[in-house]
Amino acid sequence: MLICELLLPEFDEEMKKTRTTLERIPFDKKDFAPHPKSMPLGKLAPHVAELAGFGVTVLTTPELDFSTGGGRTRPLFESAALLKAFDENAAKARAALKNTSDDAWTQTWKLSFQGKTIFSGLRFLAYRQMFLNHLVHHRAQLGVYLRLNDKPLPATYGPSADDTMGF
Repeated sequence: MLICELLLPEFDEEMKKTRTTLERIPFDKKDFAPHPKSMPLGKLAPHVAELAGFGVTVLTTPELDFSTGGGRTRPLFESAALLKAFDENAAKARAALKNTSDDAWTQTWKLSFQGKTIFSGLRFLAYRQMFLNHLVHHRAQLGVYLRLNDKPLPATYGPSADDTMGF
């Protein structure tokens, strides 16, 4: 079995859970942040939607320098735009994952800013740490924002107090 075939079910599950979280965003709370150092909801939710596409970069390029990576446009902070961006980015990342050869996983991948290395290691670690775990981390942040705004939390790795998944 190919490595990508082992990773696709996890990818699909994480994207499904992330989309459900994005569907529950309170769009009347754009400036909400639980702490002065926290990203406002109006920036965090679009970041999650666009982050799904970062997997494409990790899987199809040898490196990225944020300072020369070209400008990216974050989706608008509204439901249709966020979900459209997320769906498109997740589909592109899934296609890249499906087409990643076993040999590619052991190649070096590098992330930097103005030439200063942020990450350098196996593409497999970049995929897990810089992309997938990063996405899950921000999805969890969104979960805190939902809870603090009395919005129902979706089930993720089992039922939540709001979504028992039939339990």
